[in-house]
Amino acid sequence: MLNTNQSVVVAGGGGFIGGHLVADLLRKGFKKVRCVDVKPVEKWYQVHKEADNIVADLNLLDECRRTVKGTDVVINLACNMGGMGFIENNKGLCMISVLINTHLLMAARELGNQRFFYASSACVYNGDKQKDKSTSVFLKEEDAYPALPEDGYGWEKLFSERMCRHFREDYKINTRVARFHNVYGPSGTFEGGREKAPAAMCRKVIEAKLTGKHEIEIWGDGQQTRSFMYVDDCLKGIYKITESDTWWDPINLGSSEGVTINQLASVVEDIAGVKLKRNYNLDAPKGVNGRNSDNALIQKVFGWEPDTKLRDGMEKTYKWIYDQMAPRYAGGKKPAMAMAGAH
Repeated sequence: MLNTNQSVVVAGGGGFIGGHLVADLLRKGFKKVRCVDVKPVEKWYQVHKEADNIVADLNLLDECRRTVKGTDVVINLACNMGGMGFIENNKGLCMISVLINTHLLMAARELGNQRFFYASSACVYNGDKQKDKSTSVFLKEEDAYPALPEDGYGWEKLFSERMCRHFREDYKINTRVARFHNVYGPSGTFEGGREKAPAAMCRKVIEAKLTGKHEIEIWGDGQQTRSFMYVDDCLKGIYKITESDTWWDPINLGSSEGVTINQLASVVEDIAGVKLKRNYNLDAPKGVNGRNSDNALIQKVFGWEPDTKLRDGMEKTYKWIYDQMAPRYAGGKKPAMAMAGAH
């Protein structure tokens, strides 16, 4: 079990999930939390003065050594990523992230870190198993093979999963791997190109409401299905999986509440109290047809699964994004672009 006397480094701690995780570790009483990100500190999503905040390029082995030195637990959330529009148009940049996990693993091996958690993605799953748009089709852990992941980002994640496995087998590093399914919540990217569907939908609905132009653009036909996990559930899962001494293979970490993009839009419209005309952009990046989390394994292993209802999580997310956007429209000002972020 993790305990508050251990030192924890969060790679990618300046990102959306990392900011929430660092905050939660500090709330739990951890005194030695190192937060590392490539972005300048002023561009981090959350900055916690109680943490040891370091700006470092984790593509470099020496910077990874500096990052993990003197720590017990490594939680690697660092990568180049974003929503489907970013992933489909930045395959090379996404692939470069393989250096981050590889060099962190090498540094952890050299310096004797006790635990190593790697944040993988549902993008590792075989694309042929994601052609059906039904919300009753869920991806099991074994569906990652035979390998046919999302081009670029998915291949990097799958390769890094294998690196974790072989460093565990060959060098006895306690690696743990979770496949994240669409994490969302407050204090994240909602514009600029890297935002994911929940935040993008909130932004579009809020903009329509604030401008009085009651229509939105939806990428694809709106029938593609996804499951979305609230960030608090993601943190719970990270702890459970990192602490486990009985499970070390990749495991789904996502909500099993599958919805279509049209249903997601309806949820946000209901929260906003508006009904909008939907314009479908069939040429926009839309990803696979169906990608939902099968939670049978995490229920079996941990007796738990992410359980925040989509409506509840989206209401909190909508409120936060609304609070960021509304002041920009005061006096007719157009909202400025938010910073791009990593996970």
